Amino acid sequence: MTTRHLFLIGYDIAHPRRLRQVLRCVQGHALGGQKSFYECRLSVAELQNLMARLRQIIDEASDRVLFVRLDARSQSITLGCAEPIASTDYFFVA
Repeated sequence: MTTRHLFLIGYDIAHPRRLRQVLRCVQGHALGGQKSFYECRLSVAELQNLMARLRQIIDEASDRVLFVRLDARSQSITLGCAEPIASTDYFFVA
């Protein structure tokens, strides 16, 4: 079984077309999220592939993408109508 690590991926994209492209790329790996922040479990290869795809989309002068590795043993804390991420042994990549 491939080892996956939990990441929080956030982005701030200046142009609507690039924003939609980045959203599709990140949501394809997301367990859940809110607007421009998503929790994703990624293997090293998936992380490298996602980063390469995003580099092709973004404008490095005006866009930002942040990858933060999280401790998978930690529980997410939610407020308001946010839903906690379900912890599973598998996930689907769209």
